[in-house]
Amino acid sequence: MVRAAAENVVSTAAVSVEVIKSSLLIQGPKHPCLVLAHGAGAGMDSEWMQRVSDLLVARGVGVVRFEFPYMQQRRAAGTRRPPDRQPRLLEHWQQVVASLDTPVEQLVIAGKSMGGRMASMLADELGVAGLVCLGYPFHPQGKPEKLRTEHLLALKTPSLFVQGSRDALGNREEVGGYGVSSAIELLWLEDGDHDMKPRVKSGFTQAQHLSVLADRVATFVHSQVSGSPR
Repeated sequence: MVRAAAENVVSTAAVSVEVIKSSLLIQGPKHPCLVLAHGAGAGMDSEWMQRVSDLLVARGVGVVRFEFPYMQQRRAAGTRRPPDRQPRLLEHWQQVVASLDTPVEQLVIAGKSMGGRMASMLADELGVAGLVCLGYPFHPQGKPEKLRTEHLLALKTPSLFVQGSRDALGNREEVGGYGVSSAIELLWLEDGDHDMKPRVKSGFTQAQHLSVLADRVATFVHSQVSGSPR
């Protein structure tokens, strides 16, 4: 079942549980549940987000998607807006988790790029069952010296990071030298870019990589959530 009301715009920091719930896009079973945030440039119903959600649902994982306030406003106004500042993004993540009926210790929180980065900053504080980052932005594009890894050194939540090996926001060679928490498992998809899309000459396809991504994420979710069918 899919339920969405993306036109419901949140213009203030304080929002009710009802408003949050009405803006969610929910697909698949209630348990186990993965909450999936979008990246900076595309909303919760982008082709990439839909493909990944469909693949996870087919593997027995329920997916809850949501949009940050700036993306809701962009959708309503039809004009591009920059992402909200980090405190607002984190606050909205917390509000979404608090609005769900599933106990937080039974949730896996996840995100594409920026959405995953924000989730990684909250995982330990929230006490969730697990964390999944899809294309974690280890640094801004073209600025490898500006690392976004400090908090990852102390991360305690069981985590799965799925990355393209030639991601411009942190490729395999770069990330290998960073050093991150032992709680993080890294899965590299050969020749994949930030969207897990490989070049034709690699012999792989994006569809193959997304299928591998979904297999591993589903296995991770089922292993972390108690009472989840294996």
